[in-house]
This record gives sequence, structure tokens and C-alpha cells, in this order.
Amino acid sequence: MSRVAPWRIVIAGIVLAGFVLFLVLFTPIYVHNLQLQDYVAQVSARRDARASSDDVLRTWVVDRAHQLDLPIRADDVKIARSSGAVRIDIHYKVRVDLPGYTVNLHFDPGSH
Repeated sequence: MSRVAPWRIVIAGIVLAGFVLFLVLFTPIYVHNLQLQDYVAQVSARRDARASSDDVLRTWVVDRAHQLDLPIRADDVKIARSSGAVRIDIHYKVRVDLPGYTVNLHFDPGSH
């Protein structure tokens, strides 16, 4: 039976730690985006959404995004109405600062 070189174990530990760091940093952002997607779909399907103003709908979406710690501004939320239906689209990015590197994650949830 051959032994594994100690340096290989160290490298494997570093790679594993990188994967864990990746999961810890990125998973909550993606989960919150999915929760916002579900919320936007529910809002656009509500009957009172058709009667509500764009500003009210935008406020609902922005408030929910802030509850989820997502950096969404009112300008990021676009609302379109056609034949009695309401469509809500959002485009935003989340900046994640990693050691030595910065990542901008772009998201486009909406009621497609």
C-alpha cells in the first residue's frame, strides 16, 4: 500500500476549504434571489396587483428585496402592463469581495 505525500493532503485541504468558502459566500445570495423570484411571481399573479399603481408594486418588491438583504433599488424594478396582466422585471448585481478578487453576480428575476 502506498502512502499519500503530505503535500498532496495539504493541497487537497486548501481546495476543499476553497469550495467551502465558495458555498458559504454564494449560496445565501442565490437562495435569496430564488426567494425574490417566487415573491415577484406571486405579486404579479395577485388580482390586486392589476389595480395597484406601479409605485406600489415597486415598493413591495424593493421592500421584500431589502428583507432578503439584496441590493435592489427602485430603478432596478421595471413594470409593464398589457391586456390586464402585470409583468415585473428586475435587473441587479451583487458585489462579492473575495480575498484578492471581486465578483459581480448579475441577476434577472421577474414574472416571465
